Amino acid sequence: MQRLVDGIHHFQKNIFRSQEEFFAQLQHGQAPETLFITCSDSRINPNLITQTLPGELFILRNAGNLVPPYDAHWGGEAATIEFAVTSLHVKDIIICGHSNCGAMAGLLEPESLQDLPAMGHWLAHAGKTRRIIDENYSHLEGRAKLRTTVGENVLVQLENLRTHPAVADAMANERLHIHGWVYSFETGEVLAYDPKRGQFASITEGEPSPASNAHITSELSI
Repeated sequence: MQRLVDGIHHFQKNIFRSQEEFFAQLQHGQAPETLFITCSDSRINPNLITQTLPGELFILRNAGNLVPPYDAHWGGEAATIEFAVTSLHVKDIIICGHSNCGAMAGLLEPESLQDLPAMGHWLAHAGKTRRIIDENYSHLEGRAKLRTTVGENVLVQLENLRTHPAVADAMANERLHIHGWVYSFETGEVLAYDPKRGQFASITEGEPSPASNAHITSELSI
């Protein structure tokens, strides 16, 4: 806790004071162009990996970067998505999974969630991801299976995102685009899903990953 308090002092003294004009502008409102949906995992910092400033990303985080289908769960996710699209008029929504995801590991090993009933219930929103893995990737084990699950889950959550009326309407009117990303802790690489190729490709190189993802193709390489 003391480390956090020391960090606040450092921020106020060395960062805030040197950029007071910028921070003062934030009091007048926000106009982010992107809703960034990602996992609660402490190892992900959306602003750090995208090099964005306060006010540029509207961020939604939960275990497993899940988006419950619209009619299945009227909770904070639905409210946040609706507000971002309808009130903030974001132009893009990104769902970003990550390597070594604990939520996806729990999805693959439900027995590990015996003492976490709320988590088990929450991961029901990734039930389709589990079915895809069971039906198409039974030959995979260990880290390879987890890597593929992370990528497949991003695609499933993109499908769920399309069920939200605000999203569907904005996409139909070409005011909104949605994107699937996977971030690797180990390399710092971000892979983006290319629906035309049915593959995840490096977002910086623009070339397909050597091993592709999606139930359309083969395994995700992170």
